[in-house]
Amino acid sequence: MLHPRLPRFLRRTAPRLIAAAALASMAGACADAADALEGNDIVFDSQSYFSVTVDLRREDLELHWRNPDNGQPFGTIESLKTWATAKGRPLVFATNAGIYDREFRPLGLYVEDGKTVVPLNLAHGNPRSGNFSLLPNGVFAIYDDGTADVRTSDAFRAAARKPRWATQSGPMLVIDGAINEQFDNGSDSMKWRSGVCARTPREVVFVVSRTPVNFHSFARLFRDEIGCKDALFLDGTISQFYTPDDGYVGAPAFMTKPYAGMIAVYPKRR
Repeated sequence: MLHPRLPRFLRRTAPRLIAAAALASMAGACADAADALEGNDIVFDSQSYFSVTVDLRREDLELHWRNPDNGQPFGTIESLKTWATAKGRPLVFATNAGIYDREFRPLGLYVEDGKTVVPLNLAHGNPRSGNFSLLPNGVFAIYDDGTADVRTSDAFRAAARKPRWATQSGPMLVIDGAINEQFDNGSDSMKWRSGVCARTPREVVFVVSRTPVNFHSFARLFRDEIGCKDALFLDGTISQFYTPDDGYVGAPAFMTKPYAGMIAVYPKRR
């Protein structure tokens, strides 16, 4: 109720001002909701996961390795977030972009804003030397038309399609609807794991486990629960997801290390 001693012109205009403020507040809330990512907790086969769905029609998905202002690797999501905020681009999701070598360089293909920084790696190493060599490995790519896909590295090469953003990691979790034959359902190799799929050409789903899981269980999650025809493992023990609402989810902080490339998602530029 408006105070009776308010000047008459304020008593006339105040209701309109209050209504306008309420509409502005609602519009701001709608804008925030439009910019928010869909994050979900999943329990599958008695194991806990966290997923983030990115709609490429509403969000921009990019890869970042080195700070363009000084040439130094970002290394951490916090560093990337600080840089992005200073550029007026609020970070709404980030994670490690995949496996890297001992010199903190992406181990396979890495494309940033159309520039191939590291070429496609088709070397067949010893699987005991790391997950990247557990074949087939694969590529997650975003193209200029705003679509995404996940393919085996050989299929990516055969398609000869130039990506705007891409990262190569491995192994593939799901290949054309089938679980990677290298995986053993009874494996006792239990680790925190993260992965990605393009459920549709414009809908990308990232998943990180909240507890250690084996590859077979993680792959079945992508195929049977998420509904992905092809899915790619990103990384293991050091993997974390960041969102403003949920903070950091995934491996414990004391297990993380500096990252090479990172996947970053922002509200779409208007």
